[in-house]
Amino acid sequence: MIPDSTISTLLQGVQQVFSEEELLERLQQQRPLRVKVGFDPTAPDLHLGHTVLMRKMRQFQDLGHQVIFLIGDFTGRIGDPSGRNSTRPILDAEELQANRETYLEQAFKVLDRDKTEIRSNAEWMDAMPLEELVRLASEMTVARMLERDDFSKRYADNQPIAVHEFLYPLIQGYDSVMLETDVELGGTDQTFNLLVGREMQKRRGQLPQIVMTLPLLEGTDGVRKMSKSYDNAIGIQESPQEMFGKVMSLSDELMWRYFELLSLRSPEEIAALRDQVAQGGNPRDAKMALACELVGRFHSEEQANQAQEDFIARFQQHQLPEEMEEVELHYSEDPPLPQVLQQSGLCASTSEARRMIEAGAVRVDEVKVGDIKATLPLGEDMSKVLQVGRRRVCRVHLRQK
Repeated sequence: MIPDSTISTLLQGVQQVFSEEELLERLQQQRPLRVKVGFDPTAPDLHLGHTVLMRKMRQFQDLGHQVIFLIGDFTGRIGDPSGRNSTRPILDAEELQANRETYLEQAFKVLDRDKTEIRSNAEWMDAMPLEELVRLASEMTVARMLERDDFSKRYADNQPIAVHEFLYPLIQGYDSVMLETDVELGGTDQTFNLLVGREMQKRRGQLPQIVMTLPLLEGTDGVRKMSKSYDNAIGIQESPQEMFGKVMSLSDELMWRYFELLSLRSPEEIAALRDQVAQGGNPRDAKMALACELVGRFHSEEQANQAQEDFIARFQQHQLPEEMEEVELHYSEDPPLPQVLQQSGLCASTSEARRMIEAGAVRVDEVKVGDIKATLPLGEDMSKVLQVGRRRVCRVHLRQK
């Protein structure tokens, strides 16, 4: 008999299961299940969004199951079309290999290294003859592919779909065949691909894998899924201060989403925190607890405490950091403040700089500036500390050309 606590742990935070009855049957076989998750090393850094899946992987590990961390160094060359409205660029093998090494180093901040089986789908795909790849492609019709939401949207919008993109779900499904997977985990945008694996396993006489999808974590903007390309990610290798500050910048509503998908607290503990806030407690205190937990997990408890002290000193007591980035800029005349903000890297554009000034989010030497026509003086030893919002700060040295 499988304890209810085991089932509740495995289903916590899961969006869909195909199917729950099959999962229970497989667990009752009293053997370690083979649990696969694939990661394409298309970027060098992992972020908190990736750890939503890794947290579930770790739960399976802690319950005695075999987790397979599949490096998609072959599929990474194709580019996962999931959730995309355009064809991804194809990466070269050297870039993927370099990213692979950093992925693994970071992944073991969450996973148990000794209980993780590391595989690569290039093991079998690089050796697959072209004839066999064509046979693999014959298992899926174009009509079936167009049932997939992102493909159907692109087709309806007359956006190009490259033929090689159709291979991605087929190869991901074939990975499950080669690994004889019992369970595959993925984000909700991966549902189509994961179900293809079930179909392929059935055709080959294997037990079809149980598919478990987890929600996509929104980035710090609270709108789009977390992604480096959207500039809304919190990297797990970012400094403790940067990670702490980004968590504190979340909206009060989004904070609870992060608690649900990232915190190791029990649902009961999270519910108690929500009740405290609902009854008049300060949501900032709950957010600070979340920031401490996440920094402590990916760095250390000592660094989390220091990041909290730094945050309080800097943002609640309006103290500037002792160390900050320094930029030297040269002008022929006193430059407009929006131009300096853009060229120092504190704002992406002068229009953003003007918006931030108008919003009262810009300080020069700790004094708020609200005039978008403000200029800064030049001089041999002229330097100014510029702040945009709470987290962006640098010292700018202004020099005469």
